[in-house]
Amino acid sequence: MADTHVVAAAMIPMGKHRSASYAGLATPAVAQALRESGVDKTAIDAVYCGHAFGGMLTGQRIVKNVGVGGIPVVNVDNACSGGATALAEAHAALQSGRYRTVLVIGVDKLTQFGGGTLPLVPEDWEVRSGVVMPAIYAMRAQRMMHEHGVTREDLAEVSVKARRHGALNPFAQFRSEVTVEEVLASRFIAEPLTLMQCCPTGDGAAALVVTTDPEVVARHQVTMRVRASVLHSGTFEGGFRDMLRPEISYRSAAEAYEYAGIGPEDLDLVELHDAFTVAELVYYEALGLCKKGESVRLLRDGGTTFGGGTVVNPSGGLLAKGHPVGASGAAQVVEAFWQLTGRAGERQVEGARIGLTHVTGGGISGFDHGSCCVHVFEAVGRG
Repeated sequence: MADTHVVAAAMIPMGKHRSASYAGLATPAVAQALRESGVDKTAIDAVYCGHAFGGMLTGQRIVKNVGVGGIPVVNVDNACSGGATALAEAHAALQSGRYRTVLVIGVDKLTQFGGGTLPLVPEDWEVRSGVVMPAIYAMRAQRMMHEHGVTREDLAEVSVKARRHGALNPFAQFRSEVTVEEVLASRFIAEPLTLMQCCPTGDGAAALVVTTDPEVVARHQVTMRVRASVLHSGTFEGGFRDMLRPEISYRSAAEAYEYAGIGPEDLDLVELHDAFTVAELVYYEALGLCKKGESVRLLRDGGTTFGGGTVVNPSGGLLAKGHPVGASGAAQVVEAFWQLTGRAGERQVEGARIGLTHVTGGGISGFDHGSCCVHVFEAVGRG
C-alpha cells in the first residue's frame, strides 16, 4: 500500500472578508496549492471540501473557478472538524486505491452571522438551556481552577503565548503581542474567560494536494507523509461528565500514536484546538504532553513555545490565527506542512520532523464533543 503524501498546501490570511463568497474565499488557496503541486487539474481524481455553514454544493462552487469538474466532489460538514475530516476521508480513499491524487479544501465564513456565538441546533436540550461553547469552556476553566489551583493569570498566559506566536504569522488574524494584564482587562465573555481568551470569529480557507502517486511525490524534494489519520465521534454520557477529561480527544490521540508507532515525546510540534485558553491546557494532558494536573507547569516552563520540547500552535492557534470552523482543521495541516517542509519563516520550529494536528467539533447534549480528528505527519526527504 503506497503512503499518502501532502505535496502542496496553501491558505489565505484569516480575517473578516465580509464581501467574499465561499468560492471567493477558497479559490485563491486552491489555485495556489494546485500550482505548487505541479499536478495538472486533469490529474485530480476527487475533491473533498470541509465546511460548516457553506450551504449546498460548496465544493462544486469552488472548484469550477479553477476548471475542475466531472469528478467526485464530496462536501463534508463536521462542525469544527470539517476540514480535517475532509483530509481523513481523502486519505482513506487514497489508501483504498480508489484514487491517486485528490484535492482537499477547508472553508468557512463566519462574518455572515454578524457576531456572537456560533449558531447551534435549537432542538438540543443543553443548547436551549444556554450551554453555548463559551459557557462549556468557562465551566472547564472553573473546574481546572478548583481542582488544580490554576489561576486567572495562568489562563491568560495561554493567550500571551498564542499572540506571541501569531505575531510571526502573516496568515494570522491577530498579529500583535499582548500582556497578561491586557488579557485580563478585556471584557468578560463567560467568567473566568475574557474576550482575549476566546478565539475570534472570521473567515478563511485552506487547500491541500494529497497523493499516493510515486511520480507526483518524486517531483518534490520534500513532502509530508501521513502516518496516522483518526476520526471519532463522541460517546454519549448521561448525567455527570468529567469536564477535564474529554474522552474523545484522549481516545483519538492514543489511537493515532498507535497507528503512527510513536509517542507524544516524539512530536516536534502540535497544532491543537485552542478555541479558548483553558482548552489548550486540557489538551496538553489529552495528547499526552504532560501528566494530569501538570499542564500549567508545562506552559510556565516554556515547554510548548519555541525552544521547548514540543512547540504547540506555532501558527498562533485558533486564539491568534482565527477559527473559521470548517477551515480550521485544514489550516492546521497547512501549518504542519510548512513547518515540516521548512517553509514557516520566522516561526520555523528548528529541525521539525514529526507533527500532530488535533481538532474537535460540535456541542451535543451528553457529549464532550461531537467529533475529533487527529493526524500525525512526518517530513520525508528533508535533511
